[in-house]
Amino acid sequence: MLEKIRQIWQIKDLRKKILFVLGILIIFRVAAHIPIPGVNVANLKDFFGRNEMLGMLNVLSGGAMSNFSLVAMGVAPYITASIIMQLLTMIVPRLEELSKEGPSGTQKINQYSRLLTIPLAILQSYGMIMLFKQSSQPIIGDLAGWQLFNVLIVMTAGTVFLMWLGELITEKKVGNGISLLIFAGIVEGIPISIQRTIATFSADQLINLLVLMVLALITIAGVVIITEGQRNIPVTYARRIRGNKMYGGTDTYLPLKVNQAGMIPIIFAISIVLFPGLIGQLMSRSGTAFISRLGEIMMGLTQNQLIYGLLYFALVVLFTYFYTSIIFHPQQIAENLQKQGGFIPGLRPGRPTSDYLSKVSNRIMLAGALFLGLIAVLPIITQNVFRLATFTVGGAAILIVVSVVLETIRQIEAQIAMHDYEGV
Repeated sequence: MLEKIRQIWQIKDLRKKILFVLGILIIFRVAAHIPIPGVNVANLKDFFGRNEMLGMLNVLSGGAMSNFSLVAMGVAPYITASIIMQLLTMIVPRLEELSKEGPSGTQKINQYSRLLTIPLAILQSYGMIMLFKQSSQPIIGDLAGWQLFNVLIVMTAGTVFLMWLGELITEKKVGNGISLLIFAGIVEGIPISIQRTIATFSADQLINLLVLMVLALITIAGVVIITEGQRNIPVTYARRIRGNKMYGGTDTYLPLKVNQAGMIPIIFAISIVLFPGLIGQLMSRSGTAFISRLGEIMMGLTQNQLIYGLLYFALVVLFTYFYTSIIFHPQQIAENLQKQGGFIPGLRPGRPTSDYLSKVSNRIMLAGALFLGLIAVLPIITQNVFRLATFTVGGAAILIVVSVVLETIRQIEAQIAMHDYEGV
């Protein structure tokens, strides 16, 4: 490990890139701790502490939402915009054509995602302000007219600013910028969580704390296994003759990851699960008795830990299959293999290959879907079993942290290998 760090530090170009990324992350964390004027930060933190449903959204904002800072929305609107554009690519023929045009088409789709981020950031910022204004404890002053407009502009600008910072990081090729921003917020919250646990620790919680720490290590190991796990489908390329030269056949493999969807199903699911509770909270404060009662029922259903956990788990599993079906196209892969002279041993090109790939994908997807569902509800399980509200195993947070670390390590090692190859 120390040898690897020394090797990284000795490569001047890589060292500059890593220091640049660290500087960007510091700027982000400073901005995340500058609250918007007129916010009662103490009541805001208490509000987030009592509302488990907002925990995931706070994770996606890199912890900036719980401070209601200048960058309170974080990169959540950009993530939402990217997901919407991926879905539209499957529906709109023009976008589907762009996606097949290579880097130029991808660049245009990314530009559309950036533009879509702005109205989404405005809508989500407005929704957050309205939610805080409905809280029983005063969180934010009575914003109206020009003041509300200014706050919305500031919060939207904060999201665009973070989107820009994320792209600057991505350009350095030492990790995904958006993921690293979320990663920085999660990591920063770990010492605070440990400090609170120590402050409220009692002797009768020792066994629970030890078991919880072991569970956290097991969870990390499981995330690594599932994230890195893949099924290698053998592929053989037949001999081809071009001009006077014959190119010999080669044997390779087609990797199918166990978790092809990543964090997207959890983001989808948390959005759906949050919706009834947020609507119910607004309806419960209505002047009409029927609407108020209906809102209280909706809030009661979402606050029921069992119902909330089962619904959350089911939605994550469902969206894992849904999103994987969007990004994984067995028929297209089979067609490409056939055009390139490749085939899976024992299978005919075309439809049989497509059916086989679909069957294998669905089989390994079950493990990935159940794993993501368990990861999503893990905080609910640990809080109810171990009764340590200040220190829980946040499955989604662990998934983000481990995935970001693995991806960053891969990119850094690729740059080291390129440096050694070029002999610079």
